[in-house]
Amino acid sequence: MTGTIIILVAIAIFVLIFTISGLKIVQQSETMIIERLGRYNRTLKSGINIIWPIIDKPRNITWRYIVEGFDGRKFVKFRAKPRIDLRETVYDFPRQNVITKDNVGVEINALLYFQIMDPVKSIYEIENLPDAIEKLTQTTLRNIIGELELDETLTSRDTINNKLRVILDEATNKWGVKVNRVELQDINPPEDIRQAMEKQMRAERDRRANILEAEGLKKAQILQAEGIKEAEINKAQGEKQSAILKAEGFAEATIKKANAEAEAIRKVTNAVTTKGDPVNYLIAVRYVDTLKEMVSGKDNKVIYLPYEATGILSSIGGIKDMLEQAKKG
Repeated sequence: MTGTIIILVAIAIFVLIFTISGLKIVQQSETMIIERLGRYNRTLKSGINIIWPIIDKPRNITWRYIVEGFDGRKFVKFRAKPRIDLRETVYDFPRQNVITKDNVGVEINALLYFQIMDPVKSIYEIENLPDAIEKLTQTTLRNIIGELELDETLTSRDTINNKLRVILDEATNKWGVKVNRVELQDINPPEDIRQAMEKQMRAERDRRANILEAEGLKKAQILQAEGIKEAEINKAQGEKQSAILKAEGFAEATIKKANAEAEAIRKVTNAVTTKGDPVNYLIAVRYVDTLKEMVSGKDNKVIYLPYEATGILSSIGGIKDMLEQAKKG
């Protein structure tokens, strides 16, 4: 009786262990490849799945991990696991030396974002998927950088990323992998090249500063010349307006003076008799004015006397006769 109970208990334990071994719980965004007697059987989905223990067995996949040591340095470690992660995965590749087209060695490290789309291909089409992706990325990067010069390499990161992504995506398609993105983190040229580039950048900045300073000085001189030009134009226009106004004023004054003289002659003409001659009066007045200008010094001496002075004096006598006749009238 006791032996029967022990056998039943052993059977129960075996059945429990067998059931637990055949029960597989797969998390979301994960899957498992099940082989039956060494041959592919099915792919498990997320949730609870039941397999036949001993007969069915999960197929392991090699995965890549970054492990940090006690000294703080990081190194790559590969590990086999039965579950396949279907989420997007990032691989941080270590620095590698790459030679450009102009024979300059640079150090480049890259980030690779990929996702397993077909777990069956990732298991059976490639032996070590992470290692294969890493080596493919390194060789492809060397080929792309080898076609570019150093200046193009430093300024064409987007172009390099796109080319690398397209090539890797096409190459890894047969492995059931989709490469979504590739990013170059650092591009480090040698120290002597870096120093030469810094000198070149400083020279270029100095050149731009000199150009800007010269352009500023040029614009300042142009503005100053334009200001002087506008000032001279305004001054000339002002002088022109002033001269015009002076000429108009002189003309108007001359006209008014002539009108006044004409009015005076007209009045004198009306005042004298018909025997009087107004011409003699006008000539006499002009002569008297001229004599005032001919007098020089405090002694009021006449410096010059015209040759026809007797004719003028006779005109003065005629004025006297006209005035006497006007008085009689």
